[in-house]
Parts: sequence; C-alpha cells; structure tokens
Amino acid sequence: MNPAERRFVPTADAIRETSAWTKSEWLCRPDLVAADKLLMVRATMDPFHSHPFHQHPHREEIIYIISGRAEQWVGTEYRILGAGDTAHIPTGMVHATYNPHPEPLVFLAILSPAQLPADLAAAPDPCDVSTQAPWSGLRKNLLPCGTRE
Repeated sequence: MNPAERRFVPTADAIRETSAWTKSEWLCRPDLVAADKLLMVRATMDPFHSHPFHQHPHREEIIYIISGRAEQWVGTEYRILGAGDTAHIPTGMVHATYNPHPEPLVFLAILSPAQLPADLAAAPDPCDVSTQAPWSGLRKNLLPCGTRE
C-alpha cells in the first residue's frame, strides 16, 4: 500500500530490523505512513544489553516502557523505569538505555521530526558518544551490559 494512503499499521506490516542494541519493529516512519513529524519504533532489548550513550543531534525523543525495566539515562542522571514510565530526551541531549535485568525490556521510542532537511540529515543519527568522557565512566560501578556487536 502507498504510504501516503495508509492510516493503520498492523503488527504484521511493521518493518522489522535487528541492530546492535535491539530488535526493532518500526510502526511509524515515512515509508510506512505519511508521517513527516513522527517516528515510532517498538524495541525489544535482550537482558544485559544496552543502547550506550548517544544523542540525536536534530531530534527529540520520548521513551515509554511497555514491559521489563530500563536503566534510563538522560544526561548524567538515571532512573530505573518500569511499565508505564516515560523519559523525555530533548533534542541533542546525550542519553542511554540499559537493561541490566534478567528479563527482556520492551519500549516505544518516539522521535520527532521524522523528516530532516537535507543539510541536517547528513549528521550521524544516532551519534555514539559512549567512549568519550564523562559518558565512558558513568556506569563504572554498575552491572555491565553489552551490545550485539
């Protein structure tokens, strides 16, 4: 179906991808629906995995926990979030999601805008900063989590 005409995205039609961080099911993006302001992905993060410190230079983000628990960082602060909890990440702010728990973590990530002007779209997104100070040392006393890579 032409994305410009689609108003509903059944789970069967989600675009599935596996990244270093999560198994993703894209539910809203411009190649699925006529969305230019919103991206939405349902992400499943395995136990003891993470999406280390990174930023989206030109997008803001909401993370909504569906199940499991997230060690969610926004800047240099973190909280343990559970089902129904939300984190807001302003545009360009460094953040990270860790799952140092034995159960899978399932969450929605909603980002805006979906479409960036060509001059902004050239910037890496997400932009990994996990090896830079202070991000590289913030979790030194916490349970280690890895990625698939």
